[in-house]
Amino acid sequence: MILSFLGKILSTTSPIPMHKDIHREITPLSPEDSFLVFDRIKNDFDFPIHFHPEFELNLVINGKGIRRVVGDSMEEINSNELVLVGPNIPHGWQLYKCTSNQIHEVTVQFHEDLFDSKLLSRRIMKPIKDMFERSAHGILFSEKIAAEIKPKLIRLSKIDGIDYLLELISILHDLANSRNQRLLSSYTSTYKDFENSDKIKIIYDYVQENYHNKILLSEISELVNMSQVSFNRFIKKRTGKTFIEYINDTRIGYASRWLIEKDLSIAEIAFKCGFNNIANFNRVFKKCKNCTPSQYREEFSGIKRVL
Repeated sequence: MILSFLGKILSTTSPIPMHKDIHREITPLSPEDSFLVFDRIKNDFDFPIHFHPEFELNLVINGKGIRRVVGDSMEEINSNELVLVGPNIPHGWQLYKCTSNQIHEVTVQFHEDLFDSKLLSRRIMKPIKDMFERSAHGILFSEKIAAEIKPKLIRLSKIDGIDYLLELISILHDLANSRNQRLLSSYTSTYKDFENSDKIKIIYDYVQENYHNKILLSEISELVNMSQVSFNRFIKKRTGKTFIEYINDTRIGYASRWLIEKDLSIAEIAFKCGFNNIANFNRVFKKCKNCTPSQYREEFSGIKRVL
């Protein structure tokens, strides 16, 4: 049972606390971005169970035997599947019994507020709005609609500009109106992303603006009128990470997108992200991503992003 796997950290009535087995992923999607697409061929799924405030649409091809975890749902998948995961629901795909070394994964991540409430309140957007609400449980779409949407999702990574956004809306519209959708998790996450706390919002904004510089514990704790000891306890409780780990996660998030988007050397990216030592950058990057920066750049070469 997935509940035993997650232990006592999940419930249907209380927020999801931080836990060593569930990672709050800081995605490469920056606040200025709208959404991004990963399109890659891989032979393993080794990312831990995680959550993030962005929506995630995940298509897996040639993945028979992979185990999917969404909330308290844990199932072995068929060769192809398409799942929409709402904000902050723990999820992950594990290799499990899959023997394929040509697993094709297309993942779309987009901000929770990409479509504002006024737009979603329009009659034409109601199916998408309703789907977003259901996605709090995670939605598994039928194999038929997965096959129909598959070429559109693959094409999405090759489109630029406004056509990219229009195609995403078209895909969401088709999914929202499709039949035989199945909700996966029996509970919904009532955990709100840590940015909704006033103090955490101040910390988040400050780190986003200054991650490329040296950030001292004394200056950041003073910014929120806390002692350094209290600040350390506070950030650990709210994010599950030490402050150094949180800063490094943010820096690695930017490094990840620049490895994919920019024609810069790894050393240049390391220094631009606030690391003054390339060996330390490589060590922290491998700890966060389970691969070297050069391996990451090669694996994620199919990514596209709209600003």
